[in-house]
Amino acid sequence: MPKAPNVPIETEITAERRDEAEAEIRDKQKPIDYDTKEYPVEILVQKYTDGLADDTNELFIPDYQREMAWDDARQSKFIESVLLGLPIPYVFVADIPDEENEARLEIIDGTQRIRTLARFLNNELKLEDLEKLKKLNDFRFSDLPLPRQRRFKRTTLRMIQLTEKATEDIRRDMFERINTGSVVLNEMEKRRGIQRGPFLEFIDQLSENTKFRGSKDPEILGLCSFSDALVDRREPQEFVLRFFAYLNNYKNFKRQVNEFLNEYLETNNNGDFDREAMQAEFEAMLDFVEKYFPNGFRKGKKHTTTPRIRFEAIAVGTALALREKSDLAPGSMAWLDSPEFKEHTTSDASNSKPKVKNRIEYVRDQLLGRL
Repeated sequence: MPKAPNVPIETEITAERRDEAEAEIRDKQKPIDYDTKEYPVEILVQKYTDGLADDTNELFIPDYQREMAWDDARQSKFIESVLLGLPIPYVFVADIPDEENEARLEIIDGTQRIRTLARFLNNELKLEDLEKLKKLNDFRFSDLPLPRQRRFKRTTLRMIQLTEKATEDIRRDMFERINTGSVVLNEMEKRRGIQRGPFLEFIDQLSENTKFRGSKDPEILGLCSFSDALVDRREPQEFVLRFFAYLNNYKNFKRQVNEFLNEYLETNNNGDFDREAMQAEFEAMLDFVEKYFPNGFRKGKKHTTTPRIRFEAIAVGTALALREKSDLAPGSMAWLDSPEFKEHTTSDASNSKPKVKNRIEYVRDQLLGRL
């Protein structure tokens, strides 16, 4: 006879469980002091742009938040929404206490909207792909009739402003809850909002290494290939974090990459890490890869992207080999084109403990002449 299907058993919600749930809600609720305000677009942009060049603007975007992510079409659609009078989501900011008592406002959520408004008022944005206001395509702000310009500047946006009584934990928690699950923010961008600290700043510094990532000068190629979009999405920082996390802890990797990286970052963010030694090891690894790997971390000269697991295998395997033999001079590098290496560094070989261990140690052992 066929087996009866497994039917989940519903757990009874008793009056006692309701009381316990209510008690938990009351216990976990955090008092959050905030004000609700409305500002005209003109004032919001002024608060953002005045002092922007020297980082003294009242309304500021912290460095842990991402660069401009909206393309011109999406920015244009937002401006169209403002012109049509459609509801605009609240901008969330926090009054940040500091030693100079400047009472600056840190934007927690709304950076793309503020940047877009500033670009439009400064005539840096030309509207495109509008679907409702099609006759405004190709318009800049200065092309609007003067009355419409004035009305646009007077349009108000609502703001939730956390007072200076809101702790940093509360601000980080709010950033996480607003952005976690978003299709826009990736994991590295979330970490910059939730797990700020000295180790994350150290990763930022190393990610700027031109040998690692290249530069805007097309003549200066890095060992990795990152598009401008990937740089804006903090992909170089993701690579550097993965390098140190696997190098120093790969044997404790289980299966969840993001959990593994978050735990490593949190452990080191207390500032108890050897900055000079880690930077030296990172740079020694880059020097070695530049000297002995014909295409750096890429699959080939014409490849414009660098797979994460290929970078991890080469970078971490190289660093482990150098720990054993600092003056290492490997023999043939033909194994880079071998079926074994390809199998180790394909996407379906990524996230199990044995495969992580095998691909890293394969590179290490090839460099040391063990295979």
